[in-house]
Amino acid sequence: MVKDEDTLNALRLILKSVGEDANREGLLETPQRILKSWDTLYGGYKVDPDSILKTFESDGYNEIILLKDIELYSTCEHHMLPFIGKAHVAYIPNKRIVGISKLARVVEMFSRRMQIQERLTEQVASFIQEKLEPKAVACIIEAQHLCMLMRGVNKQNSVMTTSSLKGEFLLNQKAREELMNLIKI
Repeated sequence: MVKDEDTLNALRLILKSVGEDANREGLLETPQRILKSWDTLYGGYKVDPDSILKTFESDGYNEIILLKDIELYSTCEHHMLPFIGKAHVAYIPNKRIVGISKLARVVEMFSRRMQIQERLTEQVASFIQEKLEPKAVACIIEAQHLCMLMRGVNKQNSVMTTSSLKGEFLLNQKAREELMNLIKI
């Protein structure tokens, strides 16, 4: 296991490698600030997924449940730069439902890891499918990637959209159309 002092020294070396003086007054505490920020940025690794979803009887409700525009902040594993966007998470209950904030917590847990958007989308949908066993699950993510905006092709208005549809959302055209109309996609 890497000790904090080893990580701090590595961060000082990174500052030096980009042309900075890690002993400059404004940078003296930067390695500590970076390490502290990682607790939030990568906090999803410390969350027990099974602690998130507490389920309840659906009392016969069997229509779409949708939480849309869930803000998300994640880190591209290829460049360690952020991608920022929103997730839309929906399901059609079978017998169980969850408190709506739990859907946002699932997105938060998986997004606070080094990610690619495609995997993040699939992880959210698969986790809800596994834990709730609903008739349908959907996760659609729209995000801007700073690795494209700040470097590389420098395309400022590009938005990447990924989807993972399961059950009735994948198999039933009417269910899928209703979902897309609710999200406005």
